[in-house]
Amino acid sequence: MHGLLRRPGSWLFVAGCLPLLRLILLGVWGGLGADPVEFVAHSTGTWALIGLLLTLAVTPLRRLTGRSGLVRHRRMLGLFAFFYACLHALTYFWLDQSFDPRAIARDILERPFITAGFTAFVLLVPLAATSTRAAMRRLGRRWQLLHRLIYPAAVLGVLHFLWLVKKDLTEPLVYAGVLGLLLVVRLRWTQRLLARVREE
Repeated sequence: MHGLLRRPGSWLFVAGCLPLLRLILLGVWGGLGADPVEFVAHSTGTWALIGLLLTLAVTPLRRLTGRSGLVRHRRMLGLFAFFYACLHALTYFWLDQSFDPRAIARDILERPFITAGFTAFVLLVPLAATSTRAAMRRLGRRWQLLHRLIYPAAVLGVLHFLWLVKKDLTEPLVYAGVLGLLLVVRLRWTQRLLARVREE
């Protein structure tokens, strides 16, 4: 047991489970507020977005710190992001819409923030399905191209949050700023790489 807890991956797994444990305890103690469905939806959606941003931050942090071992934790971060995205979607489909396909389809077509959130979730599904090493070997270079879907998924996730909030935009704007910074860093590194290739 002690050996497991000394591994960073074990601590990361425990940390990833804490938001769910918090929701369970709040549910047992009646601490989900006046609108439990909204509370659960907001919490799971927020942690899904945080998970996506942390996943995107792994490569920049690795390059800035020189700690190549950080890459080993990217898959777990991505899977936790998908896990909370699933809980977020389930909260909507089940607790909000009672699995009514007509109501869900109408919501997706008529409400932009639902459209963005649903599309982001759909983009995450193939990423989670191909997160194994066997999938990486089978897909080869196509695996990297497929997993670039995390960028539009993250953008749509931020838009989903921005369009959902009607009054205080502080929190979604913070996430938008973090995502914008990560995208700018990625773009600049890509430009530098292309410049080197042209010089050679």
